[in-house]
Amino acid sequence: MMEGSTPKWTEIEHLPEWDEEFYHVYTAKKYGKWLMLKTLRPELKGQEEYEKMIEKEFEVRYNLAHPHIIMINDYEEVPGVGMCIITDDVYGDSLEKLIREHKVTDEHIYKLHHQLLDALDYIQTNHLAHHPLNASRVLFTENIGNLKLIDVGFDQKNFLTHEETNDDIYNYGVLLNQALDAVDTPHPRLRKIAAKCTAEDPSKRYSSLSALRLDLAETRSNRLYIYVIIFLVAMIGLLLWLSSGHAPAPLNP
Repeated sequence: MMEGSTPKWTEIEHLPEWDEEFYHVYTAKKYGKWLMLKTLRPELKGQEEYEKMIEKEFEVRYNLAHPHIIMINDYEEVPGVGMCIITDDVYGDSLEKLIREHKVTDEHIYKLHHQLLDALDYIQTNHLAHHPLNASRVLFTENIGNLKLIDVGFDQKNFLTHEETNDDIYNYGVLLNQALDAVDTPHPRLRKIAAKCTAEDPSKRYSSLSALRLDLAETRSNRLYIYVIIFLVAMIGLLLWLSSGHAPAPLNP
């Protein structure tokens, strides 16, 4: 009944700025609902190697569920486009675009060392082989600025090598530095963390995401400690002032 009353696919539009190495990306409506489509580039269609690649990516990502990763919900033929991985449509800007347009805020920085690391941790825990992390693969949604990671895995392994997990740490440091370059507020502690992530000698980098997250947690704890000290000093100063005789006397009723 639905197919007879409403066209299944409408408003299909290619999004060149979203294209990936092997894929073209489209936005479209399915029964009136906006979705995103990912399909092989025309020159790769019909080649068994690449046909198996997109099928494998669908199989790997279909059962993933994380609030900061764009989820896949189907794999089907779309008229005029071909076989597509179907995901929910996400309105927003990539970190790459925000950096280019000098629109990075402290809120974006905060989410990079919370939500992005949560997503990376999920990817590593599930042993997902993925393309290198970069600013074009990090998206902030239009309304609430929620971070979403796209293109998160094309294969699932029994384990990830130390080199693979180390690459995530290095690429995270590069991305963090790029974002810090585009924000007005100085973040000296985060600069040090980014520098350790990108140390020329891999043995000088964080040994794991857990170690990186622990260092970030200590940074937040130190900041909270400073705020508490400032508050206590202010309260002590207030009490000394009230007991010094310089405070105004209470009014008599």
